[in-house]
Amino acid sequence: GYLIAIVVLLMARVPALERRVGSDRVARWHAIGGRYAVSLIIAHVVLIVWGYSVQANIGLMEQTVAVVTDFPRMIEATIGTVLFLVIGGVSAGAVRRTLRYETWYYIHLLTYVAVYLTFWHQLVTGAEFVGDATARTAWYVLYGAAGALLLWYRVLAPIRLNLFHRMRVDSTVQEAPGVVSVLITGRRLHRLGAEPGQFLRWRFLTDGLRWSSNPYSLSAPPRPDLLRITVKANGEHSEALARLEPGTRIWAEGPYGAMTAARRSQDKVLMIAGGAGITPMRALFETLPGEPGDLTLLYRASKTEDLALWRELREIASARGARLLYAVNGPDGVRPEITPERLKELLPDIDDHDVYVCGPTGLARQSYEALREAGVPTRRIHHESFEM
Repeated sequence: GYLIAIVVLLMARVPALERRVGSDRVARWHAIGGRYAVSLIIAHVVLIVWGYSVQANIGLMEQTVAVVTDFPRMIEATIGTVLFLVIGGVSAGAVRRTLRYETWYYIHLLTYVAVYLTFWHQLVTGAEFVGDATARTAWYVLYGAAGALLLWYRVLAPIRLNLFHRMRVDSTVQEAPGVVSVLITGRRLHRLGAEPGQFLRWRFLTDGLRWSSNPYSLSAPPRPDLLRITVKANGEHSEALARLEPGTRIWAEGPYGAMTAARRSQDKVLMIAGGAGITPMRALFETLPGEPGDLTLLYRASKTEDLALWRELREIASARGARLLYAVNGPDGVRPEITPERLKELLPDIDDHDVYVCGPTGLARQSYEALREAGVPTRRIHHESFEM
């Protein structure tokens, strides 16, 4: 019961968690907690029924029927338990990869129905609560607080945000093969509180996209009248953004993410980006405080044609006295590896840097291992991923 309340709270998108811990880490905690919760639910059901059947000296099936039909609130709890098992099943990695994101997402919303249905039997059959008003009050407060935070940050705050800012598509710009920027207008967008390095969840209210809410990072510092996201085609949703019509209404949630300037602790910063990971890095590259020579950006891509936003990055590097480097595959397709030796050759004082990493899982893992071997402490390696 405690774990289920915490699992719900972790997905309430409370700003204190999203900005200080990071959306990716909170999502992983939610996923891990969910697996433990489902496992404990199964153990709870099996052990309770088995224990009662031993006490009553009757068969497991007969005892199961008796528990469901004779105990108060158990029919609702049984339905809720079945929903938990279905949700746990579709969230398993092998099954999850076969489902469309939208299908998985809307099935996952049944978690709230399952929590509601199973909550009441805890109070009327749980030995800890029967006859103990203080315990019942504490349980109401625990679940009530989780529910209130969920309602505010997942429902009411997004409604308020979108009614106030009224965001629409201004235009789209092709940045590189398969990479498009979406320019977004609205009212007083600087009051969103979005920072370079953060992302929002975007829902474009047009055919084929209105039921999908996807996370895309800001690829430029927010302006009072304009936001920009840059997206690499990697599925139906991201491919469809290139066809957005000006004036398309947008429903957004956020901003989220902890990979901001607030994470920085050193004067010198190295940024390592790959693929779509260049989008938050481009915004940080322009805005992170620093003297000439303090900032270095290493951009990893398959080929030079894939270096999206390269012209802008060169202009920023020139204006700020920052270093801009790229690593692309050779003519024979060989990938340049990021190794401790190469990092030290590039930056002899690498261990005195903060490092921001954003890109595919393989690049992030390789970079992290190389950075640790090169002497960069874990606390100064800042990484955020939308993959779970």
